[in-house]
Amino acid sequence: MIALITGATAGFGKATAELFAKNGWDIIICGRRKERLASMAAELSKKYNVKISELSFDVTQLDEVKNAIASITGSWKNIDLLVNNAGLAVGLSPIQTGEIDDWERMINTNIKGLLYMTRLVAPIMIENKKGHIVNIGSVAGKEVYPNGNIYCATKHAVDALNRAMRIDLVQHGIKVTSIAPGLAETEFALVRFKGDADRAKTVYNGIDPLKGEDIAEAIYWAATRPAHVNILDIVLTPAAQGNSTTVIRK
Repeated sequence: MIALITGATAGFGKATAELFAKNGWDIIICGRRKERLASMAAELSKKYNVKISELSFDVTQLDEVKNAIASITGSWKNIDLLVNNAGLAVGLSPIQTGEIDDWERMINTNIKGLLYMTRLVAPIMIENKKGHIVNIGSVAGKEVYPNGNIYCATKHAVDALNRAMRIDLVQHGIKVTSIAPGLAETEFALVRFKGDADRAKTVYNGIDPLKGEDIAEAIYWAATRPAHVNILDIVLTPAAQGNSTTVIRK
């Protein structure tokens, strides 16, 4: 079994690569940070005795995505699972004062990156007559919270695209799943607040947030259901989170 995971060098992607490798899957790990990819590949292959392939590219750049997917040859083309994990939030401002560059970065990564990957990998799956696409969404794709505007909009797009993909691909036997996490402690807040570690920490103060491993387990569960079962949508939050604005902190 082969899984291709974007954004694999940190957070959900890294935890997912680890769990699937632990269970005997060969992995194509994708990301922009070559050094991290190389380190991960060496660690996972040695630890779990599986094959690891590295693809360093930016999902927001169509030409880079095309070249990366075109470089997949031989048995590596038997992709069983695509995890569209690469995504981010940048900034937390009201719409009238938002940074346009932040908006572009979120739209390009969360929507366009997911679309580019799906457009180029789905035909391979159709040719192989098998496949499963997992899209990492968010509770922000189910509701909107103050100052979340563009990030919420991009994750609403992921939610809609997930359902649309399922309709388009069901005739080809391709499964499609969305995983929509709530508060999860990864590099997410650090990226959103542009490296401000003190502000990032406040997001998780007083709660036991989700971890990357929790998301990885949800992905693995969805990906290992019997052939006749498709899990369309999983929403998971910390026990202390009622919704995006209701969080019980100790």
